Amino acid sequence: MRAQLLTHSYLPEHSPPQRRWTQLIRTFRDLDWDVEVVAPVAHSPAGRRTLPRKIAGRAFRTDRGRYGEVIRRAPYLWHPTTRMGRFADQCFSAAGSVLAALMGPKPDVVIATVPSLPILGAGFVVAKLRRVPFVADMRDAWPDIARDARLIQGGAKSLVERAIVAIQQRADLIVTVTYGFAQTLRERGLQNVATITNGIDTSTRELLPPPEEKADRLEVLYLGNHGESQRLETIIKAAALSRDCVRLTMVGHGVQRRSLRALAEALDAPVEFHEPAQGTQAVMSYYRRADTCVISLRDDWKSFETTIPSKTYEVLAVGRHVTGIVLGEAREIIEESKAGDVVRSDPALIAALWKELAQDRSRLLTGSLGRDWVELNANVEMLGRAYAELLAAVAAKGRARV
Repeated sequence: MRAQLLTHSYLPEHSPPQRRWTQLIRTFRDLDWDVEVVAPVAHSPAGRRTLPRKIAGRAFRTDRGRYGEVIRRAPYLWHPTTRMGRFADQCFSAAGSVLAALMGPKPDVVIATVPSLPILGAGFVVAKLRRVPFVADMRDAWPDIARDARLIQGGAKSLVERAIVAIQQRADLIVTVTYGFAQTLRERGLQNVATITNGIDTSTRELLPPPEEKADRLEVLYLGNHGESQRLETIIKAAALSRDCVRLTMVGHGVQRRSLRALAEALDAPVEFHEPAQGTQAVMSYYRRADTCVISLRDDWKSFETTIPSKTYEVLAVGRHVTGIVLGEAREIIEESKAGDVVRSDPALIAALWKELAQDRSRLLTGSLGRDWVELNANVEMLGRAYAELLAAVAAKGRARV
């Protein structure tokens, strides 16, 4: 079995698609599959190469990945950290990815993973040119998110939505990460839909000891993307309202980071900003000092009712209390695991919760409840083997057609 994946982010970058696919590819390689990953030369979210070429890769050259997978690099475009800058970079890399993908041996199946919409189109084109089955790995609820976020206006909006739907209709298989979005697609008449949720290898994330029984303040951590989807200004306002007993640490990058820093300064909020954490040890150092970790998605986009932030599984696995500002399936996971509290996206309500946690720190002692839930419901080995079965079945149908 030979599988080819097109993605806009892969090792040595650290990102949600990288985490999902590194774990899945490990399982595919354990099954003795040949796997080729087509991804841009590793670069920072700001569009600059910050690693030596030996590590970041060179355009149209190949390297070996952690598990023996072939990584074939596409070029990228320097861009500012803006919505349009990122989209331009993704379009440029997608075009280069088509060329890079065609340079390798013919696969049995081509997979493209979003949220990069241009990569979705590139994967579809490659599959058609190769005459092999195409699998759309829909990590986000497209085109619903585009509609909620008003990412594209005017006539271009309906054109982009129609393009996404057309690719979904023509894909041999659509894989979603939530059951809710899979059901949404089925209600639209699509039958070739399956769900492989995100997960985490708990062996790579230690179960941390509980927070201190007594402390002068509550240490709140947000680690992840600083974008429009998270509405992080809400937690900054909450930190300002609870400044007497809370410190908020924000780790990551995104298009809203500059405005968030300005807001924190204007409100004199007790907030520390840090660059993205690189590597497991750096990530764990932030979790180790945290009392509660924020998982946040804005509540005025309906598409987020069927979206689960990938960081949810990581926070559960390390045994930290979760401050969940989420809807739908994400809310259900936090409540079912009993690993935290869910609160509405309202600064006053969030601040009230944090004050309660600061006063009664016994509520932070979630123990192994979250980790137990992950091992039962989001085991990466189990998920990888289920995904492999889906891909093998799709490839077999493709060979039968030929």
